[in-house]
Amino acid sequence: MATDASYGNALAGGAQTAPSRTALQIVHEWVTTVDHKKIGLMYIVSALLFLVVAGIEALLMRIQLAVPNNTAVSPEAFNRLFTMHGTTMVFFVGMPILFGFGNYLIPLMIGARDMAFPRLNAFSFWCTFFGGILLYLSYVAGSGLAGAGTAPDVGWWAYAPLTAAPFSPGHSTDYWTLSVLLSGISSIGSAINIVATVVSMRCPGMKLTRMPLLVWLYTVMSMLVFVTVSPLTAAQIMLMFDRYLGSHFFDTQAGGSAVLWMHFFWIFGHPEVYVLILPAFAFANEIIPVFSRKAIFGYPAMVAASVGIGFVSLSVWAHHMFTVGMSAGSNTFFVLATMAVGVPTGIKIFNWLATIWGGRIQFTTAMLFSIGFLFQFLVAGLTGIMLASAPFDWQLGNSYFVVAHFHYVLVGAILFMLFAAFYYWYPKMTGRMMSEKIGKWHFWLFLIGFHITFDLMHIPGILGMPRRIYTYEADRGWMIWNLIISGGAAIQAIATIVFVYNLVWSFFKGKVAGPDPWDAWTLEWAAASPPPPYNFPQTPVVESRRPLWDIKHPEDADAYYE
Repeated sequence: MATDASYGNALAGGAQTAPSRTALQIVHEWVTTVDHKKIGLMYIVSALLFLVVAGIEALLMRIQLAVPNNTAVSPEAFNRLFTMHGTTMVFFVGMPILFGFGNYLIPLMIGARDMAFPRLNAFSFWCTFFGGILLYLSYVAGSGLAGAGTAPDVGWWAYAPLTAAPFSPGHSTDYWTLSVLLSGISSIGSAINIVATVVSMRCPGMKLTRMPLLVWLYTVMSMLVFVTVSPLTAAQIMLMFDRYLGSHFFDTQAGGSAVLWMHFFWIFGHPEVYVLILPAFAFANEIIPVFSRKAIFGYPAMVAASVGIGFVSLSVWAHHMFTVGMSAGSNTFFVLATMAVGVPTGIKIFNWLATIWGGRIQFTTAMLFSIGFLFQFLVAGLTGIMLASAPFDWQLGNSYFVVAHFHYVLVGAILFMLFAAFYYWYPKMTGRMMSEKIGKWHFWLFLIGFHITFDLMHIPGILGMPRRIYTYEADRGWMIWNLIISGGAAIQAIATIVFVYNLVWSFFKGKVAGPDPWDAWTLEWAAASPPPPYNFPQTPVVESRRPLWDIKHPEDADAYYE
Protein backbone atom coordinates (compact mmCIF):
# COMPACT_ATOMS: atom_id res chain seq x y z
CA MET A 1 0.00 0.00 0.00
CA ALA A 2 1.47 3.31 -1.07
CA THR A 3 1.99 5.93 1.63
CA ASP A 4 3.84 9.21 2.02
CA ALA A 5 5.24 9.07 5.53
CA SER A 6 6.79 12.52 5.41
CA TYR A 7 3.48 14.13 4.46
CA GLY A 8 1.52 12.26 7.14
CA ASN A 9 4.11 12.99 9.82
CA ALA A 10 4.29 16.63 8.87
CA LEU A 11 0.56 17.11 9.33
CA ALA A 12 0.22 14.80 12.30
CA GLY A 13 3.22 16.10 14.18
CA GLY A 14 4.12 12.56 15.16
CA ALA A 15 2.92 10.62 18.18
CA GLN A 16 3.95 11.98 21.57
CA THR A 17 4.21 10.08 24.81
CA ALA A 18 1.81 11.46 27.40
CA PRO A 19 3.02 11.80 31.01
CA SER A 20 1.54 9.40 33.54
CA ARG A 21 -1.63 10.66 35.25
CA THR A 22 -3.80 9.51 38.11
CA ALA A 23 -7.33 8.21 37.51
CA LEU A 24 -8.77 11.38 39.06
CA GLN A 25 -6.75 13.55 36.70
CA ILE A 26 -7.97 11.53 33.72
CA VAL A 27 -11.61 11.85 34.81
CA HIS A 28 -11.19 15.58 35.40
CA GLU A 29 -9.59 15.97 31.97
CA TRP A 30 -12.52 14.28 30.22
CA VAL A 31 -15.24 16.00 32.25
CA THR A 32 -13.81 19.46 31.61
CA THR A 33 -12.58 18.94 28.05
CA VAL A 34 -13.54 21.16 25.13
CA ASP A 35 -11.56 19.10 22.58
CA HIS A 36 -13.93 18.13 19.78
CA LYS A 37 -12.47 14.63 19.56
CA LYS A 38 -13.00 13.81 23.23
CA ILE A 39 -16.49 15.30 23.16
CA GLY A 40 -17.26 13.22 20.06
CA LEU A 41 -16.06 10.08 21.82
CA MET A 42 -18.16 10.89 24.90
CA TYR A 43 -21.21 11.28 22.67
CA ILE A 44 -20.49 7.90 21.08
CA VAL A 45 -19.79 6.01 24.32
CA SER A 46 -22.84 7.43 26.12
CA ALA A 47 -25.03 6.57 23.12
CA LEU A 48 -23.69 3.00 23.11
CA LEU A 49 -24.60 2.67 26.80
CA PHE A 50 -28.13 3.88 26.11
CA LEU A 51 -28.26 1.53 23.09
CA VAL A 52 -27.66 -1.42 25.39
CA VAL A 53 -30.46 -0.26 27.69
CA ALA A 54 -32.88 0.34 24.81
CA GLY A 55 -31.96 -3.06 23.34
CA ILE A 56 -32.82 -4.79 26.61
CA GLU A 57 -36.17 -2.97 26.61
CA ALA A 58 -36.85 -4.17 23.06
CA LEU A 59 -36.00 -7.77 23.99
CA LEU A 60 -38.40 -7.66 26.94
CA MET A 61 -41.17 -6.47 24.62
CA ARG A 62 -40.38 -9.20 22.09
CA ILE A 63 -40.46 -11.81 24.87
CA GLN A 64 -43.92 -10.58 25.82
CA LEU A 65 -45.15 -10.76 22.20
CA ALA A 66 -43.53 -14.09 21.34
CA VAL A 67 -46.63 -16.11 22.25
CA PRO A 68 -50.34 -15.28 22.69
CA ASN A 69 -51.80 -14.31 26.07
CA ASN A 70 -48.35 -13.99 27.58
CA THR A 71 -47.95 -12.55 31.08
CA ALA A 72 -44.14 -12.16 31.16
CA VAL A 73 -44.59 -8.38 31.33
CA SER A 74 -47.59 -6.55 32.77
CA PRO A 75 -49.59 -4.18 30.53
CA GLU A 76 -48.40 -1.16 32.51
CA ALA A 77 -44.75 -2.25 32.32
CA PHE A 78 -45.11 -2.95 28.59
CA ASN A 79 -46.34 0.59 27.92
CA ARG A 80 -43.43 1.99 29.88
CA LEU A 81 -40.92 -0.20 28.06
CA PHE A 82 -42.50 0.88 24.79
CA THR A 83 -42.17 4.58 25.66
CA MET A 84 -38.65 4.32 27.04
CA HIS A 85 -37.36 2.24 24.12
CA GLY A 86 -38.60 4.66 21.46
CA THR A 87 -37.55 7.79 23.34
CA THR A 88 -34.11 6.40 24.13
CA MET A 89 -33.40 5.18 20.61
CA VAL A 90 -34.34 8.47 18.92
CA PHE A 91 -33.18 11.10 21.39
CA PHE A 92 -30.36 9.43 23.34
CA VAL A 93 -28.91 6.90 20.89
CA GLY A 94 -29.56 8.02 17.30
CA MET A 95 -28.96 11.75 17.51
CA PRO A 96 -26.07 11.71 20.05
CA ILE A 97 -24.07 9.00 18.27
CA LEU A 98 -24.42 10.75 14.91
CA PHE A 99 -23.48 14.11 16.42
CA GLY A 100 -20.56 12.30 18.05
CA PHE A 101 -19.15 11.14 14.72
CA GLY A 102 -19.76 14.60 13.28
CA ASN A 103 -17.95 16.24 16.19
CA TYR A 104 -14.98 13.97 15.78
CA LEU A 105 -14.65 13.98 11.99
CA ILE A 106 -15.73 17.36 10.62
CA PRO A 107 -12.82 19.50 11.93
CA LEU A 108 -10.35 16.82 10.80
CA MET A 109 -11.94 16.59 7.35
CA ILE A 110 -11.89 20.34 6.71
CA GLY A 111 -8.40 20.91 8.15
CA ALA A 112 -9.56 22.77 11.28
CA ARG A 113 -8.13 22.49 14.77
CA ASP A 114 -11.46 22.36 16.63
CA MET A 115 -15.11 23.25 16.37
CA ALA A 116 -16.07 26.92 16.07
CA PHE A 117 -17.53 27.06 19.61
CA PRO A 118 -15.71 24.51 21.82
CA ARG A 119 -17.53 25.43 25.04
CA LEU A 120 -20.93 25.29 23.36
CA ASN A 121 -19.85 21.87 22.09
CA ALA A 122 -19.20 20.66 25.63
CA PHE A 123 -22.43 22.23 26.89
CA SER A 124 -24.40 20.43 24.15
CA PHE A 125 -22.97 17.06 25.13
CA TRP A 126 -23.72 17.46 28.82
CA CYS A 127 -27.28 18.58 28.03
CA THR A 128 -28.02 15.40 26.11
CA PHE A 129 -26.20 13.17 28.62
CA PHE A 130 -28.07 14.55 31.62
CA GLY A 131 -31.29 14.54 29.59
CA GLY A 132 -30.91 10.77 29.22
CA ILE A 133 -30.14 10.39 32.92
CA LEU A 134 -33.19 12.52 33.75
CA LEU A 135 -35.41 10.27 31.64
CA TYR A 136 -34.35 7.18 33.58
CA LEU A 137 -34.59 8.94 36.93
CA SER A 138 -38.34 8.63 36.39
CA TYR A 139 -37.97 5.00 37.47
CA VAL A 140 -36.92 6.35 40.87
CA ALA A 141 -38.77 9.63 41.25
CA GLY A 142 -41.87 9.30 39.05
CA SER A 143 -44.90 8.72 41.28
CA GLY A 144 -46.85 5.51 40.84
CA LEU A 145 -48.59 2.87 42.91
CA ALA A 146 -47.81 3.30 46.57
CA GLY A 147 -45.38 6.08 45.73
CA ALA A 148 -43.12 3.79 43.70
CA GLY A 149 -41.17 5.21 40.79
CA THR A 150 -42.52 4.64 37.29
CA ALA A 151 -41.32 5.44 33.81
CA PRO A 152 -43.53 7.45 31.44
CA ASP A 153 -46.12 5.39 29.55
CA VAL A 154 -47.32 7.84 26.87
CA GLY A 155 -45.40 6.48 23.87
CA TRP A 156 -42.36 8.21 22.39
CA TRP A 157 -44.75 10.56 20.51
CA ALA A 158 -46.72 11.43 23.71
CA TYR A 159 -50.03 12.09 21.97
CA ALA A 160 -52.53 14.37 23.69
CA PRO A 161 -54.65 13.82 25.72
CA LEU A 162 -52.52 10.96 27.16
CA THR A 163 -50.12 13.56 28.51
CA ALA A 164 -52.79 15.64 30.27
CA ALA A 165 -52.64 15.63 34.05
CA PRO A 166 -55.85 13.56 34.52
CA PHE A 167 -54.49 10.76 32.30
CA SER A 168 -50.83 10.99 33.36
CA PRO A 169 -50.79 11.79 37.08
CA GLY A 170 -47.52 12.05 38.92
CA HIS A 171 -44.26 13.22 37.44
CA SER A 172 -43.20 10.53 34.97
CA THR A 173 -44.47 12.54 31.98
CA ASP A 174 -42.70 15.61 33.34
CA TYR A 175 -39.43 13.70 33.35
CA TRP A 176 -40.08 12.69 29.74
CA THR A 177 -40.85 16.29 28.76
CA LEU A 178 -37.80 17.78 30.46
CA SER A 179 -35.45 15.12 29.10
CA VAL A 180 -36.66 15.69 25.52
CA LEU A 181 -36.40 19.45 26.08
CA LEU A 182 -32.75 19.06 27.12
CA SER A 183 -32.12 16.84 24.11
CA GLY A 184 -33.58 19.54 21.85
CA ILE A 185 -31.37 22.25 23.35
CA SER A 186 -28.36 19.97 22.85
CA SER A 187 -29.25 19.23 19.23
CA ILE A 188 -29.74 22.88 18.33
CA GLY A 189 -26.42 23.80 19.97
CA SER A 190 -24.60 21.04 18.08
CA ALA A 191 -26.22 22.05 14.80
CA ILE A 192 -25.18 25.70 15.26
CA ASN A 193 -21.63 24.55 15.95
CA ILE A 194 -21.43 22.33 12.86
CA VAL A 195 -22.73 25.01 10.50
CA ALA A 196 -20.46 27.69 11.97
CA THR A 197 -17.45 25.36 11.77
CA VAL A 198 -18.09 24.43 8.15
CA VAL A 199 -18.75 28.02 7.07
CA SER A 200 -15.85 29.71 8.84
CA MET A 201 -13.07 27.19 9.56
CA ARG A 202 -12.29 25.36 6.33
CA CYS A 203 -8.58 25.21 5.53
CA PRO A 204 -7.08 27.08 2.54
CA GLY A 205 -8.22 25.58 -0.74
CA MET A 206 -11.21 23.80 0.82
CA LYS A 207 -13.86 25.35 -1.39
CA LEU A 208 -17.46 24.21 -1.07
CA THR A 209 -16.97 22.20 -4.25
CA ARG A 210 -14.04 20.37 -2.63
CA MET A 211 -15.64 19.56 0.72
CA PRO A 212 -16.02 15.86 1.54
CA LEU A 213 -19.59 14.72 1.04
CA LEU A 214 -19.76 13.81 4.73
CA VAL A 215 -19.32 17.47 5.59
CA TRP A 216 -22.00 18.49 3.08
CA LEU A 217 -24.55 16.05 4.49
CA TYR A 218 -23.86 16.99 8.09
CA THR A 219 -24.40 20.64 7.13
CA VAL A 220 -27.77 19.83 5.55
CA MET A 221 -28.67 17.72 8.57
CA SER A 222 -27.81 20.60 10.90
CA MET A 223 -29.99 23.01 8.93
CA LEU A 224 -32.85 20.52 9.27
CA VAL A 225 -32.29 20.43 13.04
CA PHE A 226 -32.76 24.22 13.21
CA VAL A 227 -36.14 23.99 11.52
CA THR A 228 -37.54 20.79 13.05
CA VAL A 229 -36.33 20.61 16.64
CA SER A 230 -37.52 24.11 17.51
CA PRO A 231 -41.26 23.25 17.05
CA LEU A 232 -40.80 20.16 19.24
CA THR A 233 -39.13 22.28 21.91
CA ALA A 234 -42.01 24.76 21.74
CA ALA A 235 -44.49 21.89 22.06
CA GLN A 236 -42.73 20.62 25.21
CA ILE A 237 -43.04 24.06 26.76
CA MET A 238 -46.74 24.25 25.85
CA LEU A 239 -47.26 20.80 27.35
CA MET A 240 -45.69 21.92 30.62
CA PHE A 241 -47.95 24.99 30.57
CA ASP A 242 -50.97 22.71 30.11
CA ARG A 243 -49.93 20.47 32.98
CA TYR A 244 -48.93 23.11 35.51
CA LEU A 245 -50.15 26.59 34.53
CA GLY A 246 -53.72 25.85 33.44
CA SER A 247 -53.34 26.56 29.74
CA HIS A 248 -55.31 24.50 27.21
CA PHE A 249 -53.19 24.18 24.09
CA PHE A 250 -53.97 20.45 23.75
CA ASP A 251 -57.08 20.17 25.96
CA THR A 252 -59.98 19.52 23.55
CA GLN A 253 -62.63 20.01 26.25
CA ALA A 254 -61.44 23.59 26.78
CA GLY A 255 -61.05 24.56 23.13
CA GLY A 256 -57.58 23.16 22.53
CA SER A 257 -56.62 20.59 19.90
CA ALA A 258 -55.09 17.15 20.27
CA VAL A 259 -54.34 17.21 16.53
CA LEU A 260 -52.28 20.38 17.11
CA TRP A 261 -49.86 18.28 19.17
CA MET A 262 -49.63 15.78 16.32
CA HIS A 263 -48.70 18.54 13.89
CA PHE A 264 -46.07 19.96 16.23
CA PHE A 265 -44.65 16.53 16.94
CA TRP A 266 -44.53 15.24 13.36
CA ILE A 267 -43.13 18.52 11.99
CA PHE A 268 -40.19 17.29 14.01
CA GLY A 269 -40.82 13.56 13.85
CA HIS A 270 -40.66 12.85 10.15
CA PRO A 271 -37.88 15.23 9.13
CA GLU A 272 -36.13 13.63 12.12
CA VAL A 273 -35.87 10.46 10.03
CA TYR A 274 -33.82 12.47 7.54
CA VAL A 275 -31.83 14.07 10.36
CA LEU A 276 -30.80 10.51 11.23
CA ILE A 277 -30.48 9.09 7.71
CA LEU A 278 -28.40 11.92 6.21
CA PRO A 279 -25.36 11.10 8.40
CA ALA A 280 -25.79 7.44 7.39
CA PHE A 281 -25.67 8.62 3.77
CA ALA A 282 -22.58 10.63 4.72
CA PHE A 283 -20.81 7.51 6.00
CA ALA A 284 -21.72 5.64 2.81
CA ASN A 285 -20.32 8.49 0.70
CA GLU A 286 -16.92 8.11 2.37
CA ILE A 287 -16.71 4.34 2.88
CA ILE A 288 -18.03 2.98 -0.42
CA PRO A 289 -15.56 4.91 -2.66
CA VAL A 290 -12.54 3.94 -0.54
CA PHE A 291 -13.32 0.21 -0.67
CA SER A 292 -14.34 0.40 -4.34
CA ARG A 293 -11.03 2.19 -5.10
CA LYS A 294 -12.94 4.79 -7.11
CA ALA A 295 -13.94 8.40 -6.61
CA ILE A 296 -17.62 8.89 -5.81
CA PHE A 297 -19.74 8.90 -8.95
CA GLY A 298 -21.55 12.17 -9.62
CA TYR A 299 -20.30 14.42 -6.79
CA PRO A 300 -22.40 17.46 -7.89
CA ALA A 301 -25.54 15.31 -8.20
CA MET A 302 -24.94 13.87 -4.73
CA VAL A 303 -24.66 17.36 -3.24
CA ALA A 304 -27.79 18.52 -5.06
CA ALA A 305 -29.71 15.40 -3.98
CA SER A 306 -28.69 15.96 -0.35
CA VAL A 307 -29.92 19.56 -0.40
CA GLY A 308 -33.08 18.43 -2.21
CA ILE A 309 -33.82 15.85 0.47
CA GLY A 310 -33.44 18.57 3.09
CA PHE A 311 -35.99 20.82 1.39
CA VAL A 312 -38.56 18.19 0.42
CA SER A 313 -38.41 16.40 3.79
CA LEU A 314 -39.91 19.50 5.44
CA SER A 315 -43.15 18.90 3.50
CA VAL A 316 -43.94 15.29 4.38
CA TRP A 317 -44.75 15.24 8.10
CA ALA A 318 -48.53 14.76 7.88
CA HIS A 319 -48.29 11.43 6.08
CA HIS A 320 -48.18 10.17 9.67
CA MET A 321 -51.67 11.63 10.03
CA PHE A 322 -53.57 10.15 7.08
CA THR A 323 -55.79 8.23 9.53
CA VAL A 324 -56.61 11.36 11.57
CA GLY A 325 -59.17 12.68 9.09
CA MET A 326 -57.53 15.53 7.21
CA SER A 327 -59.12 17.01 4.10
CA ALA A 328 -58.73 15.39 0.69
CA GLY A 329 -56.58 18.32 -0.44
CA SER A 330 -54.22 17.94 2.53
CA ASN A 331 -53.94 14.20 1.97
CA THR A 332 -53.14 14.73 -1.71
CA PHE A 333 -50.42 17.28 -0.95
CA PHE A 334 -48.66 15.02 1.55
CA VAL A 335 -48.98 12.00 -0.73
CA LEU A 336 -47.22 13.90 -3.53
CA ALA A 337 -44.57 15.35 -1.21
CA THR A 338 -43.79 11.94 0.27
CA MET A 339 -43.41 10.39 -3.16
CA ALA A 340 -41.29 13.33 -4.35
CA VAL A 341 -38.67 12.73 -1.64
CA GLY A 342 -37.94 9.39 -3.30
CA VAL A 343 -36.45 11.18 -6.34
CA PRO A 344 -33.28 12.64 -4.73
CA THR A 345 -32.98 9.52 -2.60
CA GLY A 346 -33.05 7.35 -5.72
CA ILE A 347 -30.29 9.48 -7.24
CA LYS A 348 -28.09 8.62 -4.28
CA ILE A 349 -28.72 4.88 -4.57
CA PHE A 350 -27.87 4.88 -8.28
CA ASN A 351 -24.71 6.91 -7.66
CA TRP A 352 -23.52 4.50 -4.97
CA LEU A 353 -24.14 1.56 -7.29
CA ALA A 354 -22.29 3.37 -10.09
CA THR A 355 -19.36 3.94 -7.72
CA ILE A 356 -19.20 0.23 -6.90
CA TRP A 357 -19.67 -0.85 -10.54
CA GLY A 358 -16.31 -1.67 -12.11
CA GLY A 359 -14.41 -0.96 -8.89
CA ARG A 360 -11.79 -3.11 -7.21
CA ILE A 361 -14.04 -3.96 -4.28
CA GLN A 362 -12.45 -4.83 -0.95
CA PHE A 363 -14.90 -6.79 1.18
CA THR A 364 -13.89 -5.43 4.56
CA THR A 365 -16.42 -5.51 7.39
CA ALA A 366 -17.17 -1.82 6.80
CA MET A 367 -17.88 -2.51 3.13
CA LEU A 368 -20.10 -5.51 3.94
CA PHE A 369 -22.25 -3.37 6.22
CA SER A 370 -22.39 -0.70 3.49
CA ILE A 371 -23.60 -3.21 0.90
CA GLY A 372 -26.22 -4.48 3.36
CA PHE A 373 -27.30 -0.88 3.87
CA LEU A 374 -27.82 -0.36 0.13
CA PHE A 375 -30.19 -3.30 -0.22
CA GLN A 376 -32.10 -2.66 2.98
CA PHE A 377 -32.52 1.04 2.40
CA LEU A 378 -33.92 0.26 -1.04
CA VAL A 379 -36.53 -2.06 0.52
CA ALA A 380 -37.33 0.54 3.20
CA GLY A 381 -37.82 3.14 0.49
CA LEU A 382 -40.17 0.90 -1.48
CA THR A 383 -42.38 0.20 1.55
CA GLY A 384 -42.25 3.92 2.32
CA ILE A 385 -43.63 4.71 -1.14
CA MET A 386 -46.39 2.13 -0.52
CA LEU A 387 -47.33 3.86 2.74
CA ALA A 388 -47.24 7.24 0.99
CA SER A 389 -50.48 6.25 -0.73
CA ALA A 390 -53.26 7.46 1.59
CA PRO A 391 -55.72 4.58 0.87
CA PHE A 392 -53.00 1.98 1.50
CA ASP A 393 -51.97 3.83 4.65
CA TRP A 394 -55.56 3.84 5.91
CA GLN A 395 -55.46 0.03 5.88
CA LEU A 396 -51.97 -0.53 7.34
CA GLY A 397 -51.00 2.76 9.02
CA ASN A 398 -51.75 1.46 12.52
CA SER A 399 -50.42 -2.06 11.95
CA TYR A 400 -47.11 -3.82 12.42
CA PHE A 401 -46.39 -3.22 8.73
CA VAL A 402 -45.42 0.34 9.68
CA VAL A 403 -43.29 -0.93 12.58
CA ALA A 404 -41.43 -3.13 10.10
CA HIS A 405 -41.02 -0.21 7.69
CA PHE A 406 -39.51 2.29 10.09
CA HIS A 407 -37.25 -0.33 11.69
CA TYR A 408 -36.04 -1.14 8.19
CA VAL A 409 -34.94 2.50 8.02
CA LEU A 410 -33.64 2.92 11.56
CA VAL A 411 -31.93 -0.47 11.89
CA GLY A 412 -31.46 -1.70 8.33
CA ALA A 413 -30.07 1.60 7.06
CA ILE A 414 -28.91 3.83 9.92
CA LEU A 415 -27.60 1.19 12.33
CA PHE A 416 -25.89 -0.77 9.54
CA MET A 417 -24.04 2.35 8.42
CA LEU A 418 -23.18 3.19 12.01
CA PHE A 419 -21.56 -0.23 12.33
CA ALA A 420 -19.70 0.44 9.06
CA ALA A 421 -18.54 3.80 10.44
CA PHE A 422 -17.22 2.14 13.59
CA TYR A 423 -15.14 -0.36 11.62
CA TYR A 424 -13.88 2.36 9.28
CA TRP A 425 -12.98 5.15 11.73
CA TYR A 426 -12.20 3.11 14.86
CA PRO A 427 -8.49 2.95 13.84
CA LYS A 428 -8.40 6.75 13.61
CA MET A 429 -10.07 7.20 17.00
CA THR A 430 -8.08 4.60 18.96
CA GLY A 431 -4.95 3.82 16.93
CA ARG A 432 -6.00 0.15 16.78
CA MET A 433 -7.69 -1.92 14.09
CA MET A 434 -10.90 -3.74 14.90
CA SER A 435 -10.75 -7.49 14.28
CA GLU A 436 -12.00 -8.28 10.78
CA LYS A 437 -12.64 -11.92 11.74
CA ILE A 438 -14.85 -11.00 14.68
CA GLY A 439 -16.35 -8.20 12.58
CA LYS A 440 -17.53 -10.62 9.91
CA TRP A 441 -19.18 -12.79 12.59
CA HIS A 442 -20.90 -9.64 13.79
CA PHE A 443 -22.04 -8.76 10.26
CA TRP A 444 -23.50 -12.13 9.31
CA LEU A 445 -25.21 -12.70 12.66
CA PHE A 446 -26.76 -9.24 12.62
CA LEU A 447 -27.79 -9.53 8.96
CA ILE A 448 -29.53 -12.87 9.56
CA GLY A 449 -31.22 -11.67 12.75
CA PHE A 450 -32.32 -8.43 11.10
CA HIS A 451 -33.99 -10.12 8.14
CA ILE A 452 -35.66 -12.77 10.28
CA THR A 453 -37.12 -10.05 12.48
CA PHE A 454 -38.12 -7.25 10.15
CA ASP A 455 -38.82 -9.09 6.90
CA LEU A 456 -41.33 -11.31 8.65
CA MET A 457 -42.77 -8.43 10.71
CA HIS A 458 -44.52 -7.16 7.57
CA ILE A 459 -46.66 -10.32 7.48
CA PRO A 460 -48.58 -10.00 10.78
CA GLY A 461 -49.05 -6.33 9.87
CA ILE A 462 -50.74 -7.32 6.60
CA LEU A 463 -52.75 -9.88 8.57
CA GLY A 464 -54.09 -7.09 10.79
CA MET A 465 -51.86 -7.09 13.88
CA PRO A 466 -52.19 -3.60 15.41
CA ARG A 467 -49.28 -1.56 16.67
CA ARG A 468 -48.82 -0.83 20.38
CA ILE A 469 -50.66 -3.92 21.66
CA TYR A 470 -49.59 -5.74 24.79
CA THR A 471 -50.81 -9.22 23.82
CA TYR A 472 -53.17 -11.00 21.41
CA GLU A 473 -55.42 -14.05 21.15
CA ALA A 474 -54.16 -17.35 19.78
CA ASP A 475 -56.72 -17.53 16.97
CA ARG A 476 -55.48 -14.48 15.05
CA GLY A 477 -52.84 -16.30 12.96
CA TRP A 478 -49.99 -14.15 14.29
CA MET A 479 -48.42 -16.57 16.77
CA ILE A 480 -45.86 -18.36 14.56
CA TRP A 481 -44.74 -15.08 13.00
CA ASN A 482 -44.23 -13.37 16.35
CA LEU A 483 -42.33 -16.34 17.73
CA ILE A 484 -39.90 -16.32 14.78
CA ILE A 485 -39.61 -12.52 14.94
CA SER A 486 -38.63 -12.71 18.61
CA GLY A 487 -36.03 -15.35 17.74
CA GLY A 488 -34.55 -12.99 15.16
CA ALA A 489 -34.37 -10.24 17.78
CA ALA A 490 -32.40 -12.60 20.02
CA ILE A 491 -29.91 -13.22 17.18
CA GLN A 492 -29.47 -9.45 16.77
CA ALA A 493 -28.78 -9.20 20.51
CA ILE A 494 -26.07 -11.87 20.23
CA ALA A 495 -24.56 -10.02 17.26
CA THR A 496 -24.50 -6.78 19.27
CA ILE A 497 -22.67 -8.56 22.10
CA VAL A 498 -20.10 -9.73 19.53
CA PHE A 499 -19.72 -6.12 18.35
CA VAL A 500 -19.20 -4.79 21.88
CA TYR A 501 -16.66 -7.55 22.53
CA ASN A 502 -14.83 -6.53 19.34
CA LEU A 503 -14.76 -2.89 20.46
CA VAL A 504 -13.26 -3.73 23.83
CA TRP A 505 -10.87 -6.49 22.64
CA SER A 506 -9.55 -4.37 19.79
CA PHE A 507 -8.93 -1.41 22.08
CA PHE A 508 -6.42 -3.45 24.07
CA LYS A 509 -5.17 -6.07 21.60
CA GLY A 510 -6.02 -4.81 18.12
CA LYS A 511 -3.32 -4.38 15.50
CA VAL A 512 -1.66 -0.96 15.57
CA ALA A 513 -3.32 1.02 12.79
CA GLY A 514 -0.97 3.78 11.72
CA PRO A 515 -2.29 7.08 10.34
CA ASP A 516 -3.81 5.68 7.12
CA PRO A 517 -4.69 1.96 7.26
CA TRP A 518 -7.22 2.10 4.39
CA ASP A 519 -5.12 4.08 1.87
CA ALA A 520 -7.86 6.71 1.91
CA TRP A 521 -7.85 10.30 0.62
CA THR A 522 -9.60 12.69 3.03
CA LEU A 523 -7.66 14.82 5.48
CA GLU A 524 -8.46 12.93 8.68
CA TRP A 525 -6.17 10.13 7.48
CA ALA A 526 -3.23 12.56 7.30
CA ALA A 527 -3.30 13.01 11.09
CA ALA A 528 -1.85 10.55 13.59
CA SER A 529 -4.09 7.81 14.98
CA PRO A 530 -5.44 9.04 17.36
CA PRO A 531 -4.86 12.67 16.38
CA PRO A 532 -3.03 15.09 18.71
CA PRO A 533 -5.06 17.72 20.61
CA TYR A 534 -5.02 20.35 17.86
CA ASN A 535 -5.14 17.89 14.93
CA PHE A 536 -2.65 19.58 12.59
CA PRO A 537 0.44 21.55 13.74
CA GLN A 538 0.46 23.08 10.26
CA THR A 539 -2.73 24.17 8.52
CA PRO A 540 -3.27 21.87 5.53
CA VAL A 541 -3.70 23.29 2.03
CA VAL A 542 -5.86 21.32 -0.41
CA GLU A 543 -6.11 21.50 -4.18
CA SER A 544 -8.74 18.83 -4.96
CA ARG A 545 -11.48 16.73 -3.40
CA ARG A 546 -8.92 13.99 -2.64
CA PRO A 547 -5.98 15.90 -1.14
CA LEU A 548 -4.25 12.96 0.54
CA TRP A 549 -4.65 10.69 -2.49
CA ASP A 550 -3.06 13.28 -4.79
CA ILE A 551 0.00 13.40 -2.56
CA LYS A 552 0.34 9.63 -2.20
CA HIS A 553 -0.50 8.71 -5.79
CA PRO A 554 0.53 11.54 -8.14
CA GLU A 555 0.57 9.05 -11.01
CA ASP A 556 -3.24 8.74 -10.69
CA ALA A 557 -3.93 12.47 -10.54
CA ASP A 558 -4.89 12.64 -14.23
CA ALA A 559 -7.51 9.93 -13.69
CA TYR A 560 -9.40 12.11 -11.25
CA TYR A 561 -11.59 14.96 -12.44
CA GLU A 562 -12.69 17.93 -10.34
